[in-house]
Amino acid sequence: MFRVAVITVSDRVHRGEYEDLSGPRIRDLLLESSLEADVCLVVVPDEKPAIQQAITECLDRDYIFTTGGTGLSFRDVTPEVTKEICDREIPGISEFLRRESCSETRYAPLSRGFSGMKGKTIIVNFPGSVKAVSLYTRLMIPVMEHASKMILGGKH
Repeated sequence: MFRVAVITVSDRVHRGEYEDLSGPRIRDLLLESSLEADVCLVVVPDEKPAIQQAITECLDRDYIFTTGGTGLSFRDVTPEVTKEICDREIPGISEFLRRESCSETRYAPLSRGFSGMKGKTIIVNFPGSVKAVSLYTRLMIPVMEHASKMILGGKH
């Protein structure tokens, strides 16, 4: 059973001005996959303390996927917050996700998503669009099982 937290980082969603479509899309794809997953959804504004608190409170999970806050706006601070929290970076995940998303959009290189670990929790920043999180989630599903085995010391 994979325990996953999905944290949507969005001022508008947090204020109730916009429906969260990305977080529920990640959850639905995980639940529809062959993985057995327990998924919780969290929504926070684009504010460093709120993002820090949400990630920290979810560190008992195997995975934390954030959606939003990875762009070029001055309020997009999700990668910086994630990097501060993580003990170790996993650059290959972010490189893989960006490379694969280039086939979907020429703007993929503008996503600043970060991937890393805090303890045994893997944290990955996804962009905020439904299209992007759909692709990223599908790409991550096969990676999740192998990464978890590696963390537990299994053969790889």
